[in-house]
Amino acid sequence: MPDTDEGGFQERFFTSSDGLRLHARDYLSDRAATAGRMPVICLPGLTRNTRDFHPLALLLSRDTKVPRRVVALDSRGRGNSAWDENKANYNLAIEAGDVIAACAALGIERAIFIGTSRGGLILHLIAATRPDLLEAVILNDIGPVLEAVGLARIRNSGRKPADWNEAAVILKENHGASFTALTEQDWGEMALALYRDIDGRPVADFDPAIAEALKSIDFSQPLPDLWEQFESLSRLPLMLIRGDNTSLLSQETAGEMARRHPGLIRHAAEGQGHAPLPHLGNIPTALRAFLATCR
Repeated sequence: MPDTDEGGFQERFFTSSDGLRLHARDYLSDRAATAGRMPVICLPGLTRNTRDFHPLALLLSRDTKVPRRVVALDSRGRGNSAWDENKANYNLAIEAGDVIAACAALGIERAIFIGTSRGGLILHLIAATRPDLLEAVILNDIGPVLEAVGLARIRNSGRKPADWNEAAVILKENHGASFTALTEQDWGEMALALYRDIDGRPVADFDPAIAEALKSIDFSQPLPDLWEQFESLSRLPLMLIRGDNTSLLSQETAGEMARRHPGLIRHAAEGQGHAPLPHLGNIPTALRAFLATCR
């Protein structure tokens, strides 16, 4: 049985195909109230975790008119999922397999998926290999082409904080120029989502090997793209959220995505960079409007 939590969700643990213990937050809401509606599955970014989606998951699962079951996943090596001894397993193909394993373990045959950054890249692979799982897809500041300058900024994340106040200060120093819409409270909440408390000190909540892998990328060479996999996404209801100040997803790539998917719904996240926090500003309104078109 899953462990219960008073935060509006249940802690769920399951096993990957290679035996790793993985974690999810399951915002079940009322089973009778959500019956007949597709659940929403949330996939976080490279070094992020389920806590990124907590405010949005509460909004969607507690919607007074159309509540949905929401499941947020911790990828291997992040959050409450186990770290992998084989660091080579921190790759898109393995992590896509973990999402498929999560759906099987949680009894989800089909869902609406929200993928932030790396989570959206994983959805490109799932669309190409297991399209039957996808009812609709929301890509949060990600597409088939990654801009090297944006990826380099993710790699060059700043110093380690000594306390929680400093954690929020560092995040604001590193990202404040592109996240002008955030308040002081938002920076504090971002720190709580990104870091884990270990003996009263904030520590980044992911296996350091994940960030180390970025250092091996040669940014002088073209990065591989996923246009072939995007063609599978183009057959689905698709929404793209793009941060106004993002450096990872160019306007040119977003435009090409719209050309290849004429039905693409585009939303600009005002005052946000990479990757937009989906519970802020007018993003929840846009998400609700998109979800209203889905089962």
